[in-house]
Amino acid sequence: MNISLHETSKLLKGNQTYSQLGFSMLLTRLRNQYAQDDSEENLIRCAEEINAFLGKFVKIMAKDLEKIMKLVETEVKNQVLTFDETCQLISQGKVMHIAGSEKLLRKLPQGNWIGGSTEYFMTDIGGIITSDRLFVTEYCFDDFKIKTYDISEIQNVANDAFENGFSLLLIPFDSELHVSYAKNAHSFENIFLRNISGWITGINPNSNDQVPITVNGLSHKVFTDNAVVLHLKIPDEQTVEINIINTFEQDTTSPIIEFTKEGFLVEKCLINGVETVFADYLINNKIDTTHPLVGDYHGHGINISFREIKDGLVHLYVPVFEGVKYRIAKPVADYSKTFNDRIQEISVDKVIFSCNCLLNFIHGELEGKETKGFVGPITFGEIAYQLVSQTLVYITLHG
Repeated sequence: MNISLHETSKLLKGNQTYSQLGFSMLLTRLRNQYAQDDSEENLIRCAEEINAFLGKFVKIMAKDLEKIMKLVETEVKNQVLTFDETCQLISQGKVMHIAGSEKLLRKLPQGNWIGGSTEYFMTDIGGIITSDRLFVTEYCFDDFKIKTYDISEIQNVANDAFENGFSLLLIPFDSELHVSYAKNAHSFENIFLRNISGWITGINPNSNDQVPITVNGLSHKVFTDNAVVLHLKIPDEQTVEINIINTFEQDTTSPIIEFTKEGFLVEKCLINGVETVFADYLINNKIDTTHPLVGDYHGHGINISFREIKDGLVHLYVPVFEGVKYRIAKPVADYSKTFNDRIQEISVDKVIFSCNCLLNFIHGELEGKETKGFVGPITFGEIAYQLVSQTLVYITLHG
């Protein structure tokens, strides 16, 4: 076995006891050194000493290896698996989040998992489109709850979450609950005091015989109109953070755009305070609607993606809100390069969940291209507390 730097850090911070005398003495010395100097250089030296010992004395470490592996076991395992491989993990009682085609999800056996439909994924080898593989994330936390919410219950999602943990929320695209959550989530009790993330499930747009679904693996029920949630509790010494990677920012040369009615469908807006037919403004000014509106949320840009312009109305993928100042996004000359430049700035060592928008996948031409460890489903909308779009959402674990 070979212990990584991340695993070495966990080993040095642990308080387990070991039966092998030499290893116990070595670990005591290294823990004391690391407590005084937690630099990466020192961590590398500690890892080298531990791996040298394990490599030489692996035969006499048999009693301790299982304990070591349990301690350093990663909290998350991401894998692209076949149907049979996924069924095997379910039979072992693993706690999992599963993304895949509608046909495969419907056939999976009952177990400790939730699922959502998509055939688009970001993997370690790049973006892929597949109907015969599943993207499986295994979580190695002991305390969890799997729940289903209908439109009358969804406002309780944050209240049901663990105080120290995170929740993965999956909602079918274009369902009544999707619309309700998008409009109302920001006002749910405790929504910003719990870590609520997730995604909107979808279809392959090139197929005519699919519907977006969610699956509660515990009850073995499939839904087209209900949300499913995996609530996970993390150790008390750890903390969770939800964040986004946004390719876009406001174009300061764009006029300020405001809305007097909230929703997914817009007829009129205020352009620098003047009432204007929004569709006319977009068409007459030749606005590139592959780029979103960007709302100013106290320094964070939140995207509003365009769906279509039809019969004088602008259809959106997420709703606009009153009281938010929007501008058209600044032009991006190279969508793919800009997107990948942004993700290079983020350390993926602590990422325990991520999902990325289908619009990023398409306009960024991400098929076959890596996204530096940000792996997971490609979605029809992302959830970072409330609904966002044309964004990569990720969760990190600290401590």
